[in-house]
Amino acid sequence: MVYYHDGMRQLQDKYEGRAVADRLETHRMRTVFNSADREFISSTPFFFLSTSSPDSTDCSFKGGEPGFVRVIGDNILAWPDYDGNRMYRSLGNITVNPRVGLLFIRFDQVQFNNAARLRINGIAEIDESEEALAGLPGAKRVIRVTAEHIFPNCPRYIPTLTSEEASVYAPKDGYTPPDPDWKSMDFVEDVFEAEKLSAQKKKGD
Repeated sequence: MVYYHDGMRQLQDKYEGRAVADRLETHRMRTVFNSADREFISSTPFFFLSTSSPDSTDCSFKGGEPGFVRVIGDNILAWPDYDGNRMYRSLGNITVNPRVGLLFIRFDQVQFNNAARLRINGIAEIDESEEALAGLPGAKRVIRVTAEHIFPNCPRYIPTLTSEEASVYAPKDGYTPPDPDWKSMDFVEDVFEAEKLSAQKKKGD
């Protein structure tokens, strides 16, 4: 669980950064979520997820209603994996390399402990059990991450943006999101139509 590997140290030494990097590790990096981290995570309707394998690197946007990501332990968080494009690039990477990076960010300049960005590196696992999915509308599975490094960043360089409204596609209790337009494109429409017919047939059986 080393925070700086040799490559990072080489550049810190080359560009006179080691002293500052050491101070940041000592005073800003943590391994347990504090109250500001929990409030920050619960307030955000999205985050960015980075995953990799020996042959693939991927960065994905994950969104939902604020609070869809939950801190469920001292250093553990979880979120529901919703309907997507079925390429499973992020989850596929996790199956061969569970190390992930998460970036939570606020564009409205609301800060928690002088931070508008929160970076989390850790180990991910995929849970498809009924117990994990209970009470999570629209969830196909749950992803849990055990954090190894929790690191807040200042708001420098973050543009100020406002969110006018939540995504109409975010699942929630008592609400069925509409299908996205791409599912009706000619190269995949037949696949989804066949699925709908199969589902209707099963209901009728």
